[in-house]
Amino acid sequence: MGVFKKINFGLRKTRNNMSGAIDNVLDSYTSIDEELFDELEEALVMGDVGVTTAAEITKRLNERVRKKGLKNPADVKSEIKEIVAEMLEGGEDMGLITIPSVILVIGVNGVGKTTTIGKMASMYKAEGKSVILAAADTFRAAAIDQLTVWAERAGVDIISHKEGADPAAVIFDTISAAKARGSEIIICDTAGRLHNKKNLMDELAKIYRVIDRELPYSDREVLLVLDATTGQNAVNQAREFAKIAEITGIILTKLDGTARGGVVLSIKNDLKVPVKFVGVGEGIDDLQPFNPHAFAEGLFEALPEDYKEDEIDISQIREEIPQSEEKSELKEALEEVFEALSEIKEDVAEEVDELRENIEELKDDIEEKVDEIKEDIIEEVREIAEEVDEAVEEMQSEVDAIDEGDASYENEEQKDEPKKKKGFFGRLFK
Repeated sequence: MGVFKKINFGLRKTRNNMSGAIDNVLDSYTSIDEELFDELEEALVMGDVGVTTAAEITKRLNERVRKKGLKNPADVKSEIKEIVAEMLEGGEDMGLITIPSVILVIGVNGVGKTTTIGKMASMYKAEGKSVILAAADTFRAAAIDQLTVWAERAGVDIISHKEGADPAAVIFDTISAAKARGSEIIICDTAGRLHNKKNLMDELAKIYRVIDRELPYSDREVLLVLDATTGQNAVNQAREFAKIAEITGIILTKLDGTARGGVVLSIKNDLKVPVKFVGVGEGIDDLQPFNPHAFAEGLFEALPEDYKEDEIDISQIREEIPQSEEKSELKEALEEVFEALSEIKEDVAEEVDELRENIEELKDDIEEKVDEIKEDIIEEVREIAEEVDEAVEEMQSEVDAIDEGDASYENEEQKDEPKKKKGFFGRLFK
């Protein structure tokens, strides 16, 4: 089954719900008026598009109808389809150029995160890219075993530690292995404990630091996996994750099993986060790169039952697309820049090491000089103290001599002075 047919089939439940409701509204009107727009907005809200996004769609639709002078309600549906495609456009391409590039996958337990990683690895492997997985969800029971099974199924390498190990250490070892093996894409599984935001935020921060240190110039994507069957709860979940992580894209799983596929519009319009992939089945090849126009087409137009479409291989399509000279030159220029930056990094590291050695030597010299100065000062203080002691002794000798002279003088005076008789008061106070 081809790519566009997969998406169309995956949206059949959503299409039957939302597009069927829109058809019922349009069929019940013979002219276009404000009441028609109100009912269309209500139908979009019921299709899990979201209140804000539904209002935005009907607002644009109203402007187009007036601008084009449309009168027939039957013409409105094609306009809605074009508006939806335009709203979904932008940012859906992954744009991974550097070798290696990093994809960090986050999401709560139960949304199909590990399965999605396995399917993504298989997709890139089919495109001829070398892929390595990092089993950094070390806290969930059997998460490592589950990812290992998917790695074997996809035919890609995996780096894992024991359960309960430090996730950042797993990422570090995976990056080291990717460098050694020349892997083009690193896909990292992470824990999804949204109920404990502080721990999750600290864990992601450690992982970011490892990636920044080991691959400072690499392209990277932080993809949040959401379960389409949860409808608007998926939007709330994305909003909470956006507070603690720099999300660059969304992967929407289980799209084939729900009538709430309209949530894609709400995510893109309300949160301004592009959808990168959609899961439209249980097979290993059922994870599809998101195509806004194919999605809009599948949302409103079902394929006829006798429709035949040749199998489409994504890797074959990309190989057949001619690469422009400008793109090739840009890629070569980027590779040269990255190589030059790596050389600069090595040179800076050597200079830093040399500077540290010089600082250590200078530190030793300073400590030695300080010790010498300290000894000299102590010796000088000792000599000064001795001189002071000698001067004090000399002064004390002189003082003693003066005291002895004064005592002799007083004794001589007392001998020469005649004794006086004491009177009555003298005898009384003797």
